[in-house]
Order: sequence, then structure tokens, then C-alpha cells
Amino acid sequence: MIHHERLTPPSSDYPADEWNILEKQFHPEFLSQVESMLALGNGYLGIRGCPEEGGPNGENGTFINGFYETRPIVYAEEAYAFGKTGQTILNVTDSKIVKLFVDDEPFWLPTANIRSYDRRLNMKCGTLDREILWETPAGKLALITSRRLVSLVHRHVAAISYCVTLLNAEAPVVISSEMAANNPSAPTNGSDPRQATVFAGRVLHHRAGYAHDRRIVLCHRTEKSCMTMVCAIDHALETTCPHTYKCAHTEDFGRVAFTIEAHPGCPIRLTKYMVYHTSQTASAEELCSRAEWSLDRVVDKGFQQLLATHVQYLDNFWRRSDVSISDVREDRVQRTTVETQQAIRFNLFHILQASARAEEAGVPAKGLTGQAYEGHYFWDTEIYLLPFLTYTSPRIARNLLALRYKMLAQARAQARLMGHRGAMFPWRTISGEEASAYYAAGTAQYHINADIMYALRKYVQATDDQQFLQDYGAEMLVETARLWLDLGFYSSAKGGKFCLNSVTGPDEYNTVVNNNAYTNLMVRENLRYASQTVEALRVSTPDVYKALVQKTALEPSEIEEWTRAAESMYVPYDEQLKIIPQDDSFLDRERWDFKNTPSDHYPLLLFYHPLNIYRKQVIKQADVVLAMFLLGDVFSAEEKRRNFEFYDPLTTGDSSLSSCIEAIIAAQIGDMEKAIRYGMAALLMDLADVGGNVKDGCHIASMGGTWMMLTYGFGGMRDDDGTLSFWPRRAPEDNAILRFPVTYRGQMLGVEIGLETVRYELREGETLVIHHETESIQLNHENLVAVRPVRRK
Repeated sequence: MIHHERLTPPSSDYPADEWNILEKQFHPEFLSQVESMLALGNGYLGIRGCPEEGGPNGENGTFINGFYETRPIVYAEEAYAFGKTGQTILNVTDSKIVKLFVDDEPFWLPTANIRSYDRRLNMKCGTLDREILWETPAGKLALITSRRLVSLVHRHVAAISYCVTLLNAEAPVVISSEMAANNPSAPTNGSDPRQATVFAGRVLHHRAGYAHDRRIVLCHRTEKSCMTMVCAIDHALETTCPHTYKCAHTEDFGRVAFTIEAHPGCPIRLTKYMVYHTSQTASAEELCSRAEWSLDRVVDKGFQQLLATHVQYLDNFWRRSDVSISDVREDRVQRTTVETQQAIRFNLFHILQASARAEEAGVPAKGLTGQAYEGHYFWDTEIYLLPFLTYTSPRIARNLLALRYKMLAQARAQARLMGHRGAMFPWRTISGEEASAYYAAGTAQYHINADIMYALRKYVQATDDQQFLQDYGAEMLVETARLWLDLGFYSSAKGGKFCLNSVTGPDEYNTVVNNNAYTNLMVRENLRYASQTVEALRVSTPDVYKALVQKTALEPSEIEEWTRAAESMYVPYDEQLKIIPQDDSFLDRERWDFKNTPSDHYPLLLFYHPLNIYRKQVIKQADVVLAMFLLGDVFSAEEKRRNFEFYDPLTTGDSSLSSCIEAIIAAQIGDMEKAIRYGMAALLMDLADVGGNVKDGCHIASMGGTWMMLTYGFGGMRDDDGTLSFWPRRAPEDNAILRFPVTYRGQMLGVEIGLETVRYELREGETLVIHHETESIQLNHENLVAVRPVRRK
């Protein structure tokens, strides 16, 4: 069920292109949306797609992953173990400002006489490029070109190449390169709980600042979290025109102004290097030194070398990750295919920008494209992003799982606070401490423990990274399994089955329920994996097992208890409807009155009291349907069909996390009309602003879901037991071929699904065994390619 209209500006101003997001005319009414779409980032540093001139802006955002301020969470009525400390990612020093003056007239987009305009997010080069022809009030023509990048190779570095050429007259030109600390921190949007908190008063406090030659360094520290950040800029000017410059700075501002006697046809190229470093422990002096070292390195090598290494990184990314759709009719390419290809690459590119260099940090819900959800890490990472990363960039997937291990001590403390054994990972966090202010739709989502362990299992199966499992994963498995044993109980009312009461599943429109089916099913997998892993370590690597016992005080009897609970897990089932009820009481509720709900009253959470929602059959996001995807081997095709047909009409379009999952299950049951409809809604979630809120940042989890939709849904990929198999459907376009690579245990498989056949190619590696439906296929140097028919069911 999708309620939002697709809102787009004129297509001629934003034409489809396979490798670029194009803007051919400045539209101030779409300012905020375009800032999110054209944002650049590398997982550590993110810069929204605002103009270099310092405005106009919807939200002029520059963000550093994991750099946050804290605040007390205030409740009207306190209760024991409620979250105490909120965390909000900060909008930090804006270093990208480059202002232009010709004849002392400022170039300002809203009032400038623009003769031509072209701005594009170049997804092949990873740059934001712009070319503008400006006619000044005096009739002088200035060609302005710029290229901006946030380096994927040099984690702390961004740069802008800014070029001005007068075409028809001489004129004095001033290029003012500036940096400005941002206070206060965040925008606000009334009562929308998804928005970031606005801090009262100053957040960033000056700690150091100086300038020399064309370099400025400013250092600030947060008020409460005591985190320190340094931003530094340096410049190189290339022109044959006479020029001078002046440098000035204050505690919160810096400027290097270049004055040039510009001649027609003589380019003036300014390269601006921007560097950010952060720390909770290093002194201001040390951070300033780090920033200078970074600047010394990149300034010495120059912009072209910085760009070349950045493009090389992207070339490798696209080689491993690109999902392509091409029309089989070689005489012409359908426009819809180009639009679909553009949307696919847009989604994959933003996942990379959100995760590539997120070392020792997570992936915020909006990546680094906005402050909504306060820069927090959710289950989004493990369930929606890690499948893509595991099969295309396993090193990044490993880094993100390692972050969860880094949080294990805090998860143990949270479990004790909640009265449990084991570990309880936070529902939303930056620091590792629970930052959810509404426990019913936050802390009660215990399933995040099982989600993380599910992602661990998939990662280990796909990579065979036994070292990670032994060093980190096994300990997390022990502690999560302990929590489930402590939380659950054997209920006589349920025939002695193991039950989990008062939890919230993925669907936040049904909170604090008994026996949420998704949670119970995922917990069963968590318990099984924990017992299997620990027992395997005991038998095969006794030294590792002994160390695990010492770290966790593990008792052998615990393993038996986990196995017993898993095999006794209660999974609700309704004999009359022959479906799995979402929870014990879901079928007892009255169905939501969708017919009389105005279309502008979605998402429901903004228009109805939670109790009005909780007492009805209405679903914010896929719950049982998600379980059927993640645990696909547990359900028959007929069970998937019955459950999907029951839950699909009850599921609103209120969560960006639903459409991709619904598309996958629709494809698996053969409902290709719905698979395509939901699949396109997921694919265009941000590019077409399906939810009407891309202004607040991109939906990174939904972007990960689009890859799953294409590979697991239309591509028919299965990895239920750790072995790759494919039950191909078709491309999400008529008369089209779907192609995608998959990295499995260090080898790369290429999959091509045509109209009648599917082609498997071993692109890298020695030997790979996969399955086409139930048939085993071995690919090696003698048999690089296998072709099999596509069965339509």
C-alpha cells in the first residue's frame, strides 16, 4: 500500500542519465530535496549538495560520523531504566564556501542572470560538478565551473576545484574562500519525531585557531560530549592574471580572499583543500597537527592526483557492485530502462558514501546526508545494508560488525540495567549507549540482538571469516543467547512452548506485544547459531573454546538450554486463516479504516495518537513478511503467498523499509505486478521523493533494500544455508537483461538473467559451486560459464 504521490520537478530540468543525477535549471522550490540527493560523503565526512557560494540553502549541512553532542532526555514522568542521555550528530564547520565577485557584484543564484546551468552528481567519478554561464548586470560573461569531492581514499579530506573565466571583457574578480562554524546545530520541523533535536545555546566552543600563508586552522570542542574537532583549509591558485590575496580569521570564521585582474579567456582556477579530524582523547594541539599533516600531503600531490585515486576507488567499487539493466532490443534503449538504471546506481552510490570509511563508527539512518534520526545507528545496518556490503564489499561489512563488538560492554551493562543476563544492544545509538526516548517503539525492540547475530551468520557464511567468528562473533553469540534465555519462559498456557512477552517487533504500529512472530523466529535462529558455533569451537578449536569460556564464564549446560529453547520456540499460527499472526493479539484487533483515512494523513504517526494506532490491525512496516524473506527456507511457497496476501493490504507506506521487502516476497510468490510496483517505489524512494521527506536526508536502509530487491527478488538469489542458489524471475523491466556481481568467499560470480536463459560466469577465483534452482553447478577455469533456462512459475 503506497499513499504518496511521486513529486518531481519538470523532467527536462532533471533528465535521466545512467551515470549522473542532472540538474539543468536552478529550482529554489526543490532546494532541500536536491541538497540531499547531491550530497557527497565517504562514511566519515558528509557534505550536503549546497552551492559553494554559501547559499541559498535548505539545510547547509556538513557532518562527521560519530561526532555528536549529548543532552539529558527529559520525561514528563520518569521511570526506572528509561534512556537518560540523548545523542545528536552535529552540523560542523562549513568549509566549502567559495564566494565570487565580478566588478564587485556578487554571484548569487536566486538573482543572477543565468545563461546556462548544469549541475550533476557524477556517480562514476564520485564528484559534484557544476558549469554556469553568468551574465553580470554590466553584461560581462563569466563561465564558472567547479568540481567537488569527498575522498574515498583519504578519509579526512575533501576538495573543490573552482574555475572562473571571463569571456568577453576585463574585470576585477574576487574569489573569497571561507569557513564558518555552525551554531546552533539542527533544523526543526514541528512535532515530527524523526527530526533532530535543536540545542539551545552554543554547542561548539573555540579551542584553537590560526592562519599562515593561505592556510587556516580552526578547532572546536563540544559542550557536553567533550569531543574535539579541527577543520583546516588550504589553497592553490593557478592563473596568468595578476593577483593578490589576504587571509583573516576569528574564533568561528576564516577567509582567504583572492583579488585578480581578470582578462578575457584567461582561466582562474582555485583549488581548495578541506580537512577534518575528530577525537575524544587527543588535545586541540595534536588535532591541529594531524590536520596540517593531511593538508601537507594532499596539497603537495595536487587535485588531479586526489581525484585519480578517488576515481580508481570507485572503478573498483562499480566492478564489484554495479547492477545493470539493459534493453535486449539493440536498436533502441527504452527511457524507462535509463531511468531505472539511474535510480539503481544512485542508490548503490549513496550506500557507498554512507559506509565506505565508517571505520569504528556505524551507518546513520540518513547516512551523512542530513540530521534526521539524529545520526543514530539502528538495525538498518544489519538487516538492510549488510547483505549488499557482505556480497560486494566484505571488508566494510566486517568493520560494521566489529563496531557492534566494540559496543558489547555497554550492551552487557544495558542488559543488567534492564534486569537481564547477557547483552542487550541499543535500539538507537551513536556512542553505544541506548538513546531511545520512547521505549515502546525503541528499547522494546529486543529483536535487534537477533538481527545483529543474523547478519553475523550471513557474513561468516559468505566470507568464511572464521577468525572474526572466533575473535568477536562467538562472544556476542554467547551474550545474546543468554539474554533470550533470561527474557523468555516456558509457558504452560502455550503447551510448554518457549515464549517472549512484552516486546516490539519491526512493526512500530504494534508495540509491547506477546510473541511477536518475527522476534520469536529470529531468536530461534540466534539460539541455534549460538549453540552450533560454541559446540563447533569446543570440538574443533579447544583453545579458542577455552578462551571463550574464560571471557564469558560459560557453563556447558547453557548450550543445552539454548538448544532446548530454540526447539521449543513458540511461533503463533492461526488454523482458520492458515497464517502466522503477527503476535498473540493481532487478530483480535479491529481492522484500520483505510477507506476513510485521508491520503494526506500518512504517515499515521503524525496524525493519530499511538493508542488509536496500537489497537487496530494496521502495520507501519513489514514484520511477518520480513521474516519470510530473511528465513526463507522456513516457509513454503504457499505459506508465503497466504501470509503476504493477508498482510499486504494492512501495510501502510509509512516506512521506507517496507516496499523493498514486499517486492521480494511478491516476486517469490509470482505476483510480478506487485513486485514491480513495490520494487519501483523502493528504487525511487529518494530520487522521486516517494515519501515526501528526502529533504531531511536519503533513506540509506531503503537503498540497501533495493539491492536485495533486485538480487534476491528478481534475481532469485538464495543463501539460506550458506550456499548460493538462484531461482531467477526476470528483470524489473520488459525486454530487459538484469546483470549483477556477487562476491562469495573471495571469488566473484557474475549473474546475467535474460528473457529465456540465465548465465553464470566465474569472473574471479579458482572454483565456485552454486545452484541453479536444485541443480548443482561447478564453475572453474575449465568451466568459466554456465547457461541454464529460466523457468517462469
